[in-house]
Amino acid sequence: MIPRYARPEMVAVWSPETRFRIWFEIEAHAGDAMADLGLIPRENAEAVWRAKDAAFDIARIEEIERETRHDVIAFLTHLAEIVGPEAARFVHQGMTSSDVLDTCLAVQLVRAADLLIAGVDRVLAALRARAFEHRLTPRIGRSHGIHAEPVTLGLTFARFHAEFSRARRRLQAARAEVATGAVSGAVGTFANVPPQVEAHVCARLGLTPEPISTQIIPRDRHAMFFATLAVVAGSVENLATEIRHMQRTEVLEAEEPFAPGQKGSSAMPHKRNPVLSENLTGLARMVRSMALPALENQALWHERDISHSSVERMIGPDATVTLDFALHRLAGLVEGLVVHPANLAANLDRLRGLIHSQRVLLALTQAGISREDAYRLVQRNAAKVWDEGADFRAALAADAEVAGVLGAEGIAACFDLAPHLAHVDTIFARVFGAAAGGG
Repeated sequence: MIPRYARPEMVAVWSPETRFRIWFEIEAHAGDAMADLGLIPRENAEAVWRAKDAAFDIARIEEIERETRHDVIAFLTHLAEIVGPEAARFVHQGMTSSDVLDTCLAVQLVRAADLLIAGVDRVLAALRARAFEHRLTPRIGRSHGIHAEPVTLGLTFARFHAEFSRARRRLQAARAEVATGAVSGAVGTFANVPPQVEAHVCARLGLTPEPISTQIIPRDRHAMFFATLAVVAGSVENLATEIRHMQRTEVLEAEEPFAPGQKGSSAMPHKRNPVLSENLTGLARMVRSMALPALENQALWHERDISHSSVERMIGPDATVTLDFALHRLAGLVEGLVVHPANLAANLDRLRGLIHSQRVLLALTQAGISREDAYRLVQRNAAKVWDEGADFRAALAADAEVAGVLGAEGIAACFDLAPHLAHVDTIFARVFGAAAGGG
């Protein structure tokens, strides 16, 4: 984790204090369940809980680990120092390290997912607000980077809202996928710890017992989780790329907010660069890069190995912290995006009417001209705009074949924006719900 790209709320999920607190809760809840089953004395379980407000000495745990070279044993040794040897006598009974590590990771991933969903919710709220603000603000649509036909800026925001709505559903599914715990003992057979203990611990931690865990929780669950983060990061980059395009000097339909005192370039004082959206593009690349090792973690030896462990110690915090930061940066960017209506209008007319070529084509075919001939007539006049700088509407009016079929009024009707705006409410109703169609 790099502090520059981290929010405290997500960093706290992965802090040593949080990790050891979850480990403690797993051990204490397991002790409760064992006491209920008569496997250990009730007073021992209660004695462990009396340490629930203790502050774990991270330096001491690290000191023990340097000797034991085992993180869970180091924690259990320190816990025994706090609660006393008698109370600690039955701690971790029948359990294995993975019962603690994997169940803890599940809790952390669930908490991380909740924060990510909250981040997506903020992005959705910002996109919805801007979509309705610019529902009928005309904008040129582009295909292959070339002016195509009119859309609205509101539709641009609406389509990204639809994409992030899918991102939210994917994150919810990913959360459910990793919300399983395992307290099944060595190789997962429950030989030394009854299934009731696992059920009790999972219930207290808000998890579902893993149906079959071997000695670890299957890593296809984690692969799906991190792959989902990669897809969500792709959506972040998709929107960031659109904003980067809008801010290009030749386009300048919108731009990132530029704060008082902000500097765009060390050499050129006039510069206002799309640094936020460029940063989001880079962060998205990092999150996506962490999906591959998660996918490679699926193949483990037999009932347990630790080739996945080092990977998850890195990608767990890094992927979630980075994506969490990116989502909130993106939301702030959309909230503060500066729109330039005059440039939107100017870009709409930049090709001197060519964007209405399909309307002319359709009008000619409706008037009885074959599609092949109509296409030839329209393209012939479009070429005059591309090659000679002519005005498309004037060129059509001067073309005897076209004017003879459509007349002046027919040509003028082809340049009306109304057909391009006619179904905006229908699309909005599909994206935001039926009640939203009218704004």
